[in-house]
Amino acid sequence: MAIEEQIKAVEDEIQKTPYNKATQHHIGKLKAKLARLKDEQETRRLKSGGGGPSYAVKKSGNATIGLVGFPSVGKSTLLNQITDATSAVAAYDFTTLDVIPGLLEHRGAKIQVLDMPGLIRGASKGRGRGREVLSVARACDLILLMIDVFETHVDVLVDELRLAGIRLNERPADVTLTRGRRGGLTVSPTVRLTKLDEELIADICREWGYLNGTVVVRQDITEDQLIDVLAAIDLVSADYVKQLQAKLPEWRLVPISAEKGVGLTRLKDEVYETLRFMRVFLKPQGKEADMADPLIVKAGSDVGMVCDAIHRDWRGRFRYANVWGLSAQFPGQKVGLDHGLQDSDVLTIVLKKG
Repeated sequence: MAIEEQIKAVEDEIQKTPYNKATQHHIGKLKAKLARLKDEQETRRLKSGGGGPSYAVKKSGNATIGLVGFPSVGKSTLLNQITDATSAVAAYDFTTLDVIPGLLEHRGAKIQVLDMPGLIRGASKGRGRGREVLSVARACDLILLMIDVFETHVDVLVDELRLAGIRLNERPADVTLTRGRRGGLTVSPTVRLTKLDEELIADICREWGYLNGTVVVRQDITEDQLIDVLAAIDLVSADYVKQLQAKLPEWRLVPISAEKGVGLTRLKDEVYETLRFMRVFLKPQGKEADMADPLIVKAGSDVGMVCDAIHRDWRGRFRYANVWGLSAQFPGQKVGLDHGLQDSDVLTIVLKKG
């Protein structure tokens, strides 16, 4: 059966199955299968060329953010203002025909910014190279929706992104999956689960190819949240901005003029804060800490995550670490891999020889 037919069959079965406690397990597995099939369909389409241009962008830096908006809202101008990139700028639609990357350096973080062709209604169905643009957006750590301050059709952008499986203003569920070679799949919740049971979590993960290993669940998740983890302005008056904020209360608005360079510092700060970065200053054993060039990691990282960020072998060679800062009970405290760090901590990592 062709993949399109499989998708239609699963969608039909979900539609005809009433949702209740008795059918929750069955529908959860169907949703996982449907998401996997659509992901496979998209992968095949992109590999085959999809009948149009595709955009392959290698991720770099500490995080990647995508500029998403309608044509001609100033994405290219903003990119040129806040990064080292040069993207074509003109006062007509679809000036940007490719994805243009640039590098934003702010507060020690190196952030890749992608200027993408404008989206239009129907983008998720392929209009205006929409599928290609959305496939790039899906891989970003943060989406910046750019709108003309007088044309605020945010709902159209949100609808197209959601149809493409991109969830806005929602953090990924706190679920960690570790593959194993044998022994089956073990689900280890650290909180009381009220929406899914451990058996359904395991079945959904198996549908995505996780047959052996461990699933650590630190949040009371729904099946959709688990599937999402598996799958991954010109200046106006202050009064007008307040009216606009009231009109769009669920969004954090950052008024800017990319052309005039106004509001860009605040925008950079908002990006940095939203990405939830924190700085860790490394101190080689017996030497002074490098306070000029911090290691940028995600907020909530522990010592083991810092080891992983530095070198893939460091976790296996780890002996102990010393930490100074807010997370330490006293200066130079000796800690292990699971010690949680805080912003601006100073860290010495001691490794086994060899």
